[in-house]
Amino acid sequence: MHSPWSRRSFLLTTSASALALTSSGLLPSAEAAAADEAAADAYEALRAKWRTLILGEGFSPTAEPFKSRLAELGATARQLRNTMAPATGSLWPDASYADPEPDTDQESYGYSANVVTGYSRLNTMAQAYRQEGTGLTGDAGLKADILTGLDHLYTQVYNENQARFGNWYSWQIGAPQHLLDVCVLMYDHLSATQVANYCKAVDHFVPDSAVGSYTGTSTGANRVDLCRVLALRGVVGGSSAKIALARDALSPVFPYVTTGDGLYTDGSFIQHTTVPYTGSYGSVMLGGLGMLFSLLRGSSWEVTDAKRQIVFDAVEKAWAPFLYNGLVMDGVAGRAISRGLAASDAKKIQADDHLRGHPIMSAIVLLGQGASAAENARWRGLVKGWMRRDYYSPPLSDPSLGLTSLARLKGVDDDASVTPAAEPTGHRLFTNMARATHRRPGWAASISMADPRITYYETGNGENLRGWHTGSGMLYWWGDTYANGQYSDAFWPTVDPYRLPGITASRKPLADAAGGDWGASLPDVKWVGGASDGQRAAIGQYLKGLQSTLRAKKSWFCLDDTIVCLGAGIVCTDGAAIESTIENRNLGPTGTTPFQVDGVTKPTSTPWSATLPGAKWAHIGGHGGYVFPGGATVKALREERSGKWSDINKGGATTAIARKYLTLYVDHGTAPTNGTYAYQLMPGASAAQTAARAADTGWLRILANSDDRQGVSVPSQGFTGVNFWFGGTAGPLTASAPCSVQISENTDGTAVVCVSDPMRAQTSLTLTWNRAVSAVTSKPATVTSATTGASLKLTFGDLSDTLGATQRVTVTLG
Repeated sequence: MHSPWSRRSFLLTTSASALALTSSGLLPSAEAAAADEAAADAYEALRAKWRTLILGEGFSPTAEPFKSRLAELGATARQLRNTMAPATGSLWPDASYADPEPDTDQESYGYSANVVTGYSRLNTMAQAYRQEGTGLTGDAGLKADILTGLDHLYTQVYNENQARFGNWYSWQIGAPQHLLDVCVLMYDHLSATQVANYCKAVDHFVPDSAVGSYTGTSTGANRVDLCRVLALRGVVGGSSAKIALARDALSPVFPYVTTGDGLYTDGSFIQHTTVPYTGSYGSVMLGGLGMLFSLLRGSSWEVTDAKRQIVFDAVEKAWAPFLYNGLVMDGVAGRAISRGLAASDAKKIQADDHLRGHPIMSAIVLLGQGASAAENARWRGLVKGWMRRDYYSPPLSDPSLGLTSLARLKGVDDDASVTPAAEPTGHRLFTNMARATHRRPGWAASISMADPRITYYETGNGENLRGWHTGSGMLYWWGDTYANGQYSDAFWPTVDPYRLPGITASRKPLADAAGGDWGASLPDVKWVGGASDGQRAAIGQYLKGLQSTLRAKKSWFCLDDTIVCLGAGIVCTDGAAIESTIENRNLGPTGTTPFQVDGVTKPTSTPWSATLPGAKWAHIGGHGGYVFPGGATVKALREERSGKWSDINKGGATTAIARKYLTLYVDHGTAPTNGTYAYQLMPGASAAQTAARAADTGWLRILANSDDRQGVSVPSQGFTGVNFWFGGTAGPLTASAPCSVQISENTDGTAVVCVSDPMRAQTSLTLTWNRAVSAVTSKPATVTSATTGASLKLTFGDLSDTLGATQRVTVTLG
């Protein structure tokens, strides 16, 4: 009977079992030889697939943008080849990996990083050798130099007898990933001895025990990276057991977690135990999973764990909410925000939120190849929309994007069957990582907070040295056709780190890396979170300052065209000046953006500072407006600030950069006992729209702004929101205990009442809404009783296990 299987399909399917039988001596010699051939074919198939994943496919080397990029790759490889000078302690003179008992951990980390640098450069040379159109394709001299470099690094530093020093990452992930890539690219030119040696080195630094338990440095994105090393070690060294181990070791990454590293049911992603990391480590995890799923698909080692669907679900649940017009929001990028321009970066490619967003888009395209047809179609639409709207940093012109990613994105862009998806509107509250995103037509915003589970900020490896206050209520926002480069254009090395937009902070000087490495500092506060119906929200943060006696209650009410920001109970006893920053706009190198207050235009070209007593509104041309209900004393500042990437990242460039800023802030003095503020942020609003909102004094009603409770109502939008810090009454709402409440009344006579327990501590709660309600049409199981009539009384049971999630009740109004 004729078999429906092709020879290749048969070999791929049977190779693993054949290897096992051969090694155990259970097959006769002829059958053993056939089994060996099957196994060899299976490994070669995986090597071929990995070469495609590294080099890309589906593009012409003579068409742009690939032609120019391939030429650049060739030029870089030629320069690396010309400067390579094998010597004791280094393969390139500028990248010593000798370890002469360094004086500091930072020096030791630098030496270990240079091991990675060596293999990374060889990887670049190997890609130039294998790619068409580089001018070095198949060059015999280049091949010889690559092989010389591999043997040199093995003999000198990366071998089975070397004790690791410096950063563990260099030895277990950075170096072996590049080494194994080179082995795949140059496999046909490696001797059996070379393959065996390099595999022994990888086995030494990355033993099977590296994935023996899901703890420490073997979780989340790090676990995926380690699995990549083990899988490629199996592919290069012909070990079925290694590939199977890598596949199986991925499984702990998939399930939702409730603490520590990983994906949460609300879409949060944590790495390093306390750091929101969707945009950095999350990107690595997503990209790594996409490559491994693709590598093993169709082989006898395919990833079949049903829980991998959680990763597919997370594309739209965890990653898409933080992608906006091609950028990934800095509030979930951890210490990566300080990696702007490296001192050693020969190409001088500056990393920013857009350049971090583009690889995530590419990873989503790759992951889609293994997802359902419907998921793949939706994701390609999302990616095409992000690409088409990224006017600030077009992905297809991204100099940092690899050829593989470039080819994937170009394929989506050229696919006429894909319709670009529009940016959605709505609100997402990520209670498990103290983050929120708010999207409206034409703009998006994000809020970053800190609580006992989420650090103020992360520093480590000499990076993000001054990110101290990024978790103190920083309010980021972007426009659709404006301000997309707000945080991209050298913002982090030049901004005043004590005046980040949205924060309340002390000007008490802090040392670089204050609070400790790896997210060590966690505020002892419990009330952080809010309630949302998916479109609007009430968000609150009980703030305790980092290494300060500062205390504050901060609230944000996220509405249709504005975010209402309230602050109260602001106290500090250590004598430092306390400020709440309303805005700190990066105006670029020239900074001539117009600015006016109550219709009076301020100078645009010269630096100045001013106190603005009784200000009703302010407007920054081309950005948006700010309304101060009832008037406020606000300080404004136009200044040029300079800084260096090396100020905030020890590996950063030392060249000074200057940017112009326009800052608005409230000065609470040096010993506030009950400081307050109130303002509306109106992204994209014109000066006329801002002035009109300020003149409409009845549009916004501030129900409370005290240390006990903060709340607002907007009758025209049917919105009421209150954050009860201790319970009590605010406007029509009375709560028996701390909670967050957000109500939206609809034009069809219904209303949605949203309640949450941000403290995760309430075992009972009663909420009364002084509004006629005729019926409760839906409620969660946490509501133990509901009384309707002239008012609505909701009684909740134990909310402590809801993890701060919103409890949604739908009612019919009386």
